[in-house]
Amino acid sequence: MKRIVFTFIVLVSCLTGYAQESSADSVRQQKKVSRLSVGGYGEANFTRNYFSDHVSRYSQPEAHKDDPSHGRFDIPHAVIYLGYDFGKGWSFGTEIEFEHGGAGIAYEKEDEEGGEWEQETEKGGEVELEQFWLQKSFAPWANIRVGHIVVPVGLNNAHHEPLSYFTVYRPEGENTIMPSTWHQTGVSFWGRYKDFRYEAQFLAGLNADQFTNVGWIHKGHKSPMEFDVANKYGAALRIDNYSVPGLRIGVSGYYGHSIGNTYPNDANGAGATYKGRVAIGAVDFTYNAHNWIVRGQADYGYLGDAAELKYMYNRLNSKSPFKHSAFVSSNAYAIGIEAGYNIFSQIQCLHQKGERLYLFGRYEAYNPYASKTNGVSYDYTDVKRMAVGFNYHPIRQIVIKGEYSKRFLKSLYNDEPSVSIGVAYEGFFL
Repeated sequence: MKRIVFTFIVLVSCLTGYAQESSADSVRQQKKVSRLSVGGYGEANFTRNYFSDHVSRYSQPEAHKDDPSHGRFDIPHAVIYLGYDFGKGWSFGTEIEFEHGGAGIAYEKEDEEGGEWEQETEKGGEVELEQFWLQKSFAPWANIRVGHIVVPVGLNNAHHEPLSYFTVYRPEGENTIMPSTWHQTGVSFWGRYKDFRYEAQFLAGLNADQFTNVGWIHKGHKSPMEFDVANKYGAALRIDNYSVPGLRIGVSGYYGHSIGNTYPNDANGAGATYKGRVAIGAVDFTYNAHNWIVRGQADYGYLGDAAELKYMYNRLNSKSPFKHSAFVSSNAYAIGIEAGYNIFSQIQCLHQKGERLYLFGRYEAYNPYASKTNGVSYDYTDVKRMAVGFNYHPIRQIVIKGEYSKRFLKSLYNDEPSVSIGVAYEGFFL
C-alpha cells in the first residue's frame, strides 16, 4: 500500500509538468528594487499523544500507565517581518510574533504544584515583539544594531524558522532549557569577514525569579511587567565559520547575573548577597550538500547560587507572578543531531521542478534538572528522545511535515510516544 501511494505521488507530480516555479527569484528581484521588506513565517500543527496528560502521571506513573491518548491542534508561531532601508547605512527591522494564537494571558495546570490551576502571564501584551531594532552598517564587517534583538546562543535560537529544522515542533532539548526564541533588548555588534560571521551583544540580565525545575532558564528573559528590568546585565557571543563548502560550524555562549534582576529592586537583600551567575556554552553545525542535510548541537549551562532561588522573596509570595514551589538545577544540558536525505533528488522530473522530500531521523538527550539541588530529585526531567518522519517541500518556501516521536524516560516512568503533522511557510513577500 505504501509503495502504491508513493508511486501515485510521483506520477502526479511528474505529470503536472514544469509550469510550477519557485518564487525565490522573483522575491530576490523585488528586494532589489524596494527599500521596504515584508515577510514572515508560520506553522499549524496537529499532535496525538499516546500517553497520559494527568497531573500525577509522574508522581503516580503506574496509576496512569494505560490512560487514553489525547490530541491537540496548535499554531505555535505566526510571525510578520517588517523592514526598511533608510539609506546611508541606516536600516530598521521588526518581527511581530503571535504565539499559540497570540493570547498573552492564559490558564494552565501546574503539574509541579499538584495540578493547581493558575493564570499565567507570558508577557505584558497580547502579542510578542520579538525584534525591534535600528541598525547602522559601516561595512560588511562592522554593523551596530540597537533595540530588541534575537540572542543567537545555540542552534535553535540562531536558526529558529520552521524550514531550519525537520521536526514538527522546534527541537525539544534547546527549546526546554533555554529561551526560544531568545530575544532581549540590548546592543549588538556583528559582521562578516571572509569565512567568519561574528556577533557580540550586551543585554539586560535574565530574571532568576522566572527559572524553574522543568525549564531551567527557559522563561528567564520574559517580564510580567510592562518593562524589562535591567538591574543586572549579561553578554552573548557567537562565531560561525563557513570555510568548508556546505558546512557551517558555530560556537556561542552567554554570561550574566540573574539574582536581583527583579522589581522592586532588592538592593540590600538577597539580590546584593547572591549573584545567580548564568554561564552557557554551545557548539552547533549544519551540513547541506550532496542531497543531505545534517544538523547537530550540544549545549551546557551552569547556574550559580541555584539552591538559594527557592527562598527568594518573590518566589515565597504566592501572589507574585513567579514560580515558587520547586528547586532549580545548577546545571542543564541538551544535545541533539538530525539527518535527512532528499529522495526526490533521484527522481529527475521532481528534482528539476525543485520539489524535495526529505526522510529524516533525529535523536536528542536533555535534562533541565541535571544536578540535584539540596538533594532533591526530579528524575522525570531526564529525557532521551527519538523522531523519524518526512519533510515535503512542494516549493521552496513551504513544507509539509510528518513525524513519529518517542520520549524515553527513566524506568520508573512511562515512555511518551506521539504522532504529529504540520504545515509551515517562510519567506519574503516584498
